[in-house]
Formats: sequence, C-alpha cells, structure tokens
Amino acid sequence: MSGADPEMRFATGEPLRAVLFDLDGTLLDTVADIRLALNRALAEQQSAPLALEYVRNLIGRGAPVLVQRVVARLDPRPWPVDPVLLLQRFYFHYDLLHELQEHEARVYPGVVEGFAQLHAQGLRLGVVTNKPRHTATALLVQLNLSHWVDVVVGGDSAGQRKPHPQPLLHACEALQVSPEETLMVGDSAIDVAAARAAGMRVVCVPYGYNEGADPRTLACDAFIDTLADLPTLLLSTAAPRDGGVPGARAHGGQ
Repeated sequence: MSGADPEMRFATGEPLRAVLFDLDGTLLDTVADIRLALNRALAEQQSAPLALEYVRNLIGRGAPVLVQRVVARLDPRPWPVDPVLLLQRFYFHYDLLHELQEHEARVYPGVVEGFAQLHAQGLRLGVVTNKPRHTATALLVQLNLSHWVDVVVGGDSAGQRKPHPQPLLHACEALQVSPEETLMVGDSAIDVAAARAAGMRVVCVPYGYNEGADPRTLACDAFIDTLADLPTLLLSTAAPRDGGVPGARAHGGQ
C-alpha cells in the first residue's frame, strides 16, 4: 500500500482492528425459536402460549431476565408458574431445537456480505451475546458464520453480562486489541450502554429487538440499514495513513 492508502478508523484516532457484534437481533433473527422453547416450557406448567410479538418485546438481557419478565406478566391463577423450573426447561427445549436442527433462526440480510468484506479488510470479528456461549457457537456453526468469527463471548463467559462492559473487554483481551481499536455493532440500548462503558464506538442496526423500543432511537454513533453497509461506513470515515483528516462522520445519534 502507498502512504496515502486509507486505514480503517471510525471517529477515533486509533486504527480499527476489530469489530464485535451482538447476536440476537443483530446477526440472527431468533425470536421464533425463543418463543417455541418458551411456550413448550410454559405448557409443561399448564400455562397458555405467548404470541410472537409479545415475546419479541420481552427479549433482552438474556434468558433469566426474559423468564422473569414473562412470569411477572402471567396471571398467577389458577396456579403460579415456577420461574426456576421455567428457566431450566426453557434452556432444555431451546438446546434441543438446535441439537435436532429444528430451529428456525435465520441470518439477517447483509450479514454474510458484511462479514466477508470486513474479514477481507483484515479486521478481527467477535460475537458478544448474553446467550450461553455453547448455544451461540452452535448457531454460528449451523448457519455457516463461524469461519469468520475469531471469538465468541457468551453470557456465561465472564462474571457479568451486557450491559456491563466486562464481556466486551473480555472479547478485546481474547483478540489482543484495545477498546479504542474496537467497534461494537448492536440493536439495543444494552449494546450501546456496554460499548460506552467499555470505551468503544458503537454502530446500530434499525431492526432487531431492543426490548420492544424502536432501535432507531438509540444514541449510537451511526446507523446502518444492514451489515453489508458497514464496510462502506468504515471506509467513508477512514483516515489516510499520512495523517490527513478523516472523512466525514456518518449521521447517527450521540
């Protein structure tokens, strides 16, 4: 490369070396599987099934919080639902869906193209999710995304879950990059809060779950319609290697 070739940056003085992604609602649409596993667990306690959009609005912060939210909204009559058992059985049914490959999880449009381009540009890629690590890893393998991913951090990988910054910092340590060299991409206030606390810039997608709130209201640094748009965003904000002024920053929150 010549001295004027662009180096990947995003609104920061440090060259960009890694990109971290949320899983549910950012890379994958998994709400159908979450609903099915949850309803099977509820049926075992003689509780009525929940609608898809109802479950979608409760997703965020991991399965334990999802179950807490469900139980809090259920009518305790004619009998209360046991939340501990419900969580255990949810995990059982969700894992079984993937073991039998009966899941309906799908990759969002643009993810494959975005991953391929980012990988070709030499960036290291990681996934940081509140899902258990083994479940997230299995999904990435089954949906043919794992060969681009250098590290997977699950809700059980560190002492804390998002929105705590620890999972993001754990991923940085595994990738041997600093937070200043890392970008977070997500779909929720949880992802934004975790990135801010970790000292990272954050880009959001306008689809996803965001606990029922509109993701387009998130206070992130930029929005992209799909992950296929991320390489273009990064190149548009790249700084020349000779120290020139970076390109105009993409429109976004903050």
